[in-house]
Amino acid sequence: MSDWLIPDWPAPARVKACVTTRAGGVSVAPFDSLNLGDHVEDRLEAVLENRRRLTDAFNIQPAWLRQVHGVVVVEADPGRTAEADGSWTSTPGIACTSMTADCLPALFCNRAGTRVAAAHAGWRGLAAGVLEATLESLDTETADVMVWLGPAIGPQAFEVGPEVREAFVQQLPETIEAFVPSQNPGKFMADIYQLARLRLAARGVTAVYGGGFCTVTDPRFYSYRRSPRTGRFASLIWLER
Repeated sequence: MSDWLIPDWPAPARVKACVTTRAGGVSVAPFDSLNLGDHVEDRLEAVLENRRRLTDAFNIQPAWLRQVHGVVVVEADPGRTAEADGSWTSTPGIACTSMTADCLPALFCNRAGTRVAAAHAGWRGLAAGVLEATLESLDTETADVMVWLGPAIGPQAFEVGPEVREAFVQQLPETIEAFVPSQNPGKFMADIYQLARLRLAARGVTAVYGGGFCTVTDPRFYSYRRSPRTGRFASLIWLER
């Protein structure tokens, strides 16, 4: 579709990726129009048609997950909907898929172009270690890993309480720089992209690309914080057949 995003990063040629937007589907308001989430009270027929359009656009088999803000990472399997927040594959044509509407989608690959992975990282999953778990699923040296960070809530829109800051700083003190005081006393504005980069860097991953989006202010994307009754877009990564 014309306004879907193709990540701009130096991944190996056979590594393909895409981020859908709200455009190109059949769902009606407030899910208009390419809602891919089957758990948001949209009509199932519309969701299935939207997913079919995505599948046909790239001739891929997306492996959908039932995301729970945890750290479980599974091998991508289009034949089942696993309860997990990350998936990996080395099979061409199977797409690791992260559905979001403010949470951070992170796409991974190795430099050899033989394995890819995707993670869904809200702040709870990020603090619990979902990026680290996804990194481990690549089964390679961290220096050989590349990551692209997709559209998520931006630092000007992500207000959190002190418990969120504490959850990160207790584990990695340098993450304190990802929080700045909000105009509301006792609250902080959090930079989820910086948090992800710092945690990946702590594991030796420095080839990190993407970021700089804000789903709350960019109308191309669904945003739960902007409108709690909304759809989900997808970030996908796969190996070319």
